[in-house]
Amino acid sequence: MYATTITKDEINKMPLIQFDGKIIIATTPKTIAKALDEIKNETELGFDTESKPAFKKGQFNHVALVQIATENTCYLLRTAKWGITPELKHFLENKSQLKVGLALDDDIKALQKRLPFDSGSFLDLNKYATQMGIQNIGVKSLTGIFIGRKVSKNQQTSNWENEHLTEQQQIYAATDAWICLRIYKVIKEIERRQQNGL
Repeated sequence: MYATTITKDEINKMPLIQFDGKIIIATTPKTIAKALDEIKNETELGFDTESKPAFKKGQFNHVALVQIATENTCYLLRTAKWGITPELKHFLENKSQLKVGLALDDDIKALQKRLPFDSGSFLDLNKYATQMGIQNIGVKSLTGIFIGRKVSKNQQTSNWENEHLTEQQQIYAATDAWICLRIYKVIKEIERRQQNGL
């Protein structure tokens, strides 16, 4: 079974978890297309986006980074300059690849402001967890409940449009997408055990 609630104090006492696999940064339409080709046979992927923070009312910044994670590799697609390439549009619309993330409605709306597309096969862990009776949602709570670890949000408000992403930005961005896939796989295993009466 799993806890349905978790406190900030409980989370803070947990050990830190971060992505330690391979990070591939795609900065041009050609390398973005190559990255998406490499994951074309993956059926379940972690997904997230980052935008440069807006500190003034009414200010909006387009998505600067799209993160797509397998269990061992995370692709950071830099979209601030190029927007949604044809290959990325195809990926976002692809119904055969499940894209798992958190608060995905916001990500999808932000991406659609750059280029309209029909979103295909996205799973929002916040909605999924709520249906399971989880009362504390969000990446910190769900990581604590299902993985027993905490994630750092220190780079959340950094500038994702910088020419070069720092190592800390890369790890943060990769972790945000990868941890969603990890949580999803834990939930699926719990459901499998329940179905089998284990």
